[in-house]
Amino acid sequence: MSSVALHPNIDNGVKKGSSDFSGGTLRCQCTGDKVEIRVHSNVAHNHACGCTKCWKPKGAAFSVVGVVPRDKVEVVAHAEKLRPVDENAVIKRHACSRCGVHMYGRIENSAHPFYGLDFVHVELSDEQGWEEPRFAAFVSSIIEGGGARPEQMDAVRAKLTELGLPPYDSLNPPLMDAIATSVAKRTGVL
Repeated sequence: MSSVALHPNIDNGVKKGSSDFSGGTLRCQCTGDKVEIRVHSNVAHNHACGCTKCWKPKGAAFSVVGVVPRDKVEVVAHAEKLRPVDENAVIKRHACSRCGVHMYGRIENSAHPFYGLDFVHVELSDEQGWEEPRFAAFVSSIIEGGGARPEQMDAVRAKLTELGLPPYDSLNPPLMDAIATSVAKRTGVL
């Protein structure tokens, strides 16, 4: 297991956030002229994500990403450096064109169940108190992304469980229920 670096913010334990935390500033990793994003609330559904689309720190198998209402996300410095990573993706991840760090991801499709939420990486903030990761999603995808070999996955899942991050190969059940409920309402089933 020691050969799989999950993420620097969870490898040695998960630090609990603060229920009264009200947000902070995310900064890209450029040495100067940093892109800055002000997040005017705490995040929700913060989780370790093994998908192949999310930005991960160098050498990490997982990203750590949470959601926040899009009206709580404000670009406050160097918006000119932001570029969508993939214009055709459901989540349009806006990255710094110089250092490549994903600053926020936005869903533009108003019919999507998560429309109105932006995805952010709170590790890009110096402030303490952000909601801690609470589960791991798309765990099997770390094989596709080169973060682990198939024979390491039992150990990866055991470590995530030990850290208090239940591992899923999709999102966690409450988020999957939210997606299914949205689709059922849109199609008239509910």
